[in-house]
Amino acid sequence: MKISDFKIIENRKIAKDVFKMILSGDTDNITKPGQFINIAISGLYLRRPISVCDYDEGVVTIIYKVVGKGTEKLSEMFEGEVLHDVMTGLGNGFSVNNNAKKPLLVGGGVGVPPLYALAKKLKNPVVVLGFNSSEDMFYAEEFRALSDRVYISTADGSFGEKGFVTDVISKLNGYDYTYACGPEPMLRALYNAVSVPGEYSFEERMGCGFGACMGCSCKTKYGSKRICKDGPVLLKEEIIW
Repeated sequence: MKISDFKIIENRKIAKDVFKMILSGDTDNITKPGQFINIAISGLYLRRPISVCDYDEGVVTIIYKVVGKGTEKLSEMFEGEVLHDVMTGLGNGFSVNNNAKKPLLVGGGVGVPPLYALAKKLKNPVVVLGFNSSEDMFYAEEFRALSDRVYISTADGSFGEKGFVTDVISKLNGYDYTYACGPEPMLRALYNAVSVPGEYSFEERMGCGFGACMGCSCKTKYGSKRICKDGPVLLKEEIIW
C-alpha cells in the first residue's frame, strides 16, 4: 500500500450516472487487475474505494457511479484538480497465470471496469457484460477492441440480449475458467449457472480499506477473510453464500 497525490487528467460522464476519471501519479503499487484505490474526499470521514479500470506507468483510470455524497463530489471535480492522500495497491486482484485456455469474463454494471485491465492481459477472452439498460452501458467498444467475442445483455432488452448475463452464458460453451465482478445477486446466479472454477470479485462497504478494522470480513470455506485485503477477489471454491 502507498499513499500518494493524484492529478485529474480527465473526468467525464460516459453513461447514466457513470463517470470516467483518469489520474496522473505514482502507480508503482498497482500491480494486478482487480485491485482498487481508496480516495480521501474533503469533508467526508471515510475514503471511497473504487476499482481500477486500467493502469500504466504514472496513469490510472477509474470508472465510478454516482450513488452518494462521495461519488457526487468526485463527479464535480475538474481537470487539473488534485486528489490528496489516495491509497493505491489495495486488494489481491485477479490471477492471470492460471493456465486457463478459454477464460470467460463476466461483468455487471460498475463491476465491469476491473475486467478491462484483466482482458488486456488475456488472449481473446469471451466477455459477457450486463447492464440494466442501454443508458447504463459503457466500455462495450473498448472490450471489442480486445476480443471478437463480446456479448451484452440488458434487463429491459434495449440493447443486446434481453435478460441477464446468465441468459447469455447459457448459450455459450467451451470456456474453462470464469472471472467475474458485479453485484452479489449476479455473482450468486453465475456461481450456480457455471460448473468451471473461477475468481469472483466482491463489492463490500469498507472502513479502512487495508485490513485493520475488520469491517468487511466475510466467511469462506477457508475461514474468515477481509474483502479489502484478502479480497476483493475470492476463488469460487471458497465462497459460502
